Amino acid sequence: MSRHRPHPRPQASPSQRIAVIGAGIAGLACARTLMQAGHDVTLLEAAPQVGGRTASSDSPFGSFDGGAQYFTVRDARFGQALETAAPGVARRWSASAVRVRDEHGRQLEAAPPASEAHWVATPTMGALAQCWAEPLRAAARLRLSTRVLGLARAGRGGWQLRLQGPGNTPPVDSTFETVLFATPAPDVRELLSTSEQTSALAPSLQAVEMAPCWTLMLAFAQASQPGLYTLGPQWNAARSTHHRIAWLARESSKPQRGGIERWTVQASSAWSQEHAGDDPQRVAAKLQKAFAEVTGIRATPSHAQARLWPHARTVQALGRPFVWDAALGIGLCGDWCLGQRVEDAFVSGLELALTVLGEVER
Repeated sequence: MSRHRPHPRPQASPSQRIAVIGAGIAGLACARTLMQAGHDVTLLEAAPQVGGRTASSDSPFGSFDGGAQYFTVRDARFGQALETAAPGVARRWSASAVRVRDEHGRQLEAAPPASEAHWVATPTMGALAQCWAEPLRAAARLRLSTRVLGLARAGRGGWQLRLQGPGNTPPVDSTFETVLFATPAPDVRELLSTSEQTSALAPSLQAVEMAPCWTLMLAFAQASQPGLYTLGPQWNAARSTHHRIAWLARESSKPQRGGIERWTVQASSAWSQEHAGDDPQRVAAKLQKAFAEVTGIRATPSHAQARLWPHARTVQALGRPFVWDAALGIGLCGDWCLGQRVEDAFVSGLELALTVLGEVER
């Protein structure tokens, strides 16, 4: 991924100690590029696994891509990274969607559109992030289940991060020359507010708006695909006009996903916002009813689980690839800078890393 740096890195350039906060696609693209250029990078992730919204959930009946459903390849650098850093992981997904109608007779938009190739990672969407994280893990540069509680200016320059590891371990302080945030905009705003020196960056994020999304994951052990018995419609994915549901996808139609029929149902932003504080079981029941109305599948699922993504969709993007303050040594990146696609996250993280490299090498 570092091949696209605008200038070759001079051999005499000093190595900086850099913290990248957030191990989603943006954070991974950023951290890998900086590490490949010879910097002392630490990638910090609050969750126990990498991937952010590309991380997958396991169940006794197979995996679910509960967040990002697929990705496109419009940027040549993203395509090159898939080929060189994750060979064989990406597979094209043909959703075989047709136009259908919801319970009120309103038409559903077939998805994904046939005009553009849509890809998934195999055997799960989470495999892409896991593959890209491996060099960082092997070099002991990846710290999972580690939360950043706050930051403050270090005595001799740079930044002191207050970190809390797994369990109830006491917080520890760690110093870095540069800190790069690759987390959702609301989380970035919260962390920036913990330091007077970084509060000036907060206004640049005011226009960014992100919406939550409830996701329902359903498995039907009595049906398999391919097989003699499948449930519901002939299409495998659709954008829904139902007031509760925005997207439906038959997980088992994706490459290397196993035979048991499974569906991922993503609620609309408005409905998710309205029900953000609801109990997951209550949400699951409501979304399952809507799922039955849209698909005609009224069988009792073998597995039903609802999950809320607090900052799932970008309603209003930043409008530029990243934010970088060279004087402070603080940078911000994420899909929310450009949109909400997996590729947006990659481009944002990569371009921030290249800008940081250009600053260090100057």
